[in-house]
Amino acid sequence: MKILFTLTAVLTFVSAAHGAPPETVHFQSLDGKTMLVAYLFHPESGRGEKAPAIVMLHGRAGPYSSLAKGVYDANTLSKRHKEWGDFWAARGYFALLVDSFGPRGFPEGFARGSYDERPAEVSEQTVRPLDAYAALKFLRGRRNVNPEAIGVQGWSNGAMTVLVTMGSNPPGLAEPSTSSGFRAGLAEYPGCGIDAIKEDYRNYAPLVMMLGSADEEVSPERCQKWAAKAKKSGSEIQVILYEGAEHNFDDPSAKKQANPANHKATEDAMRQAEDFFSQHLKQ
Repeated sequence: MKILFTLTAVLTFVSAAHGAPPETVHFQSLDGKTMLVAYLFHPESGRGEKAPAIVMLHGRAGPYSSLAKGVYDANTLSKRHKEWGDFWAARGYFALLVDSFGPRGFPEGFARGSYDERPAEVSEQTVRPLDAYAALKFLRGRRNVNPEAIGVQGWSNGAMTVLVTMGSNPPGLAEPSTSSGFRAGLAEYPGCGIDAIKEDYRNYAPLVMMLGSADEEVSPERCQKWAAKAKKSGSEIQVILYEGAEHNFDDPSAKKQANPANHKATEDAMRQAEDFFSQHLKQ
């Protein structure tokens, strides 16, 4: 109980908001054939003014709770996604969680170790960036969103999508820049061995990558080497390594947060994420 106290305190302000699910919205992916479903968290402050926004991209398990029992909607989102959405809303952001898997027939997501068997229609290298840019387009079309202050955050497979989305030749964006695309990106524990980011990677907007040194699903060492190479090519990438933290370190479950390293990483990740997006989306 003691180890979870600080995290609970950090998230106390979002607990009350959990009674009201986010708004369910729909828009077409830039793949031209998929009608996406997404969940929009509204800012709790600054009403009447145009607010910044963050697109959120789920990992391999999808956006829903493992206890959804076949019901996939705003009421069965995973606790992590709800808490991050509420976290941003409490700080004056719109947060848009995009479901890339459900509309394509995979609402339950994919199991650990299934990467090579996943269908091409959910690829983080060719398809999911099209969803990210469709979400950006959707947000820019809302009168209460600041169209010049939109960032993107992803976890695991969604973080890999962030890396591809913010590269120099992303699917869905002909001339990538901070004016045409996202203003900043946050990638939590991505895999860094995918083909789309191997050669001469240059991100067009500032990027933070958060890694756990004890990650049991992807290689933090590979990501560190990749980032070092990308920075030599001119990329603006900050790498934050959390010693002893595991994959999904910010999963708020008691089991995951019982690891002191995960607990410490979660607290710092929230602080760093808030500072990062405030710098790039609220200045």
